[in-house]
Amino acid sequence: MNEQKILEELLALLEANGVTIRDEPLGGNGGGLCTIKGQQIFFVDTQAPSAVVAVLCAEVVPKVADIEQVYIKPEVRQFIENHNNQII
Repeated sequence: MNEQKILEELLALLEANGVTIRDEPLGGNGGGLCTIKGQQIFFVDTQAPSAVVAVLCAEVVPKVADIEQVYIKPEVRQFIENHNNQII
């Protein structure tokens, strides 16, 4: 599974857990999660490579979803585990 497909899966996980996804040109740094008026929003930097955004998503997913309680494709789960310092 390539990084673009992994990114799509990670963004779908975020959306399934109530996070709004916004595509914005942010200078190529990847974007990130923020809360605005109580709503969690993940900004996807349209100027960043999908690999960079995928790593940021992988770091955010465990913060907004109980990944032990939902099915995640094995390649995506491995990507999340590889990009988080915590043991999942």
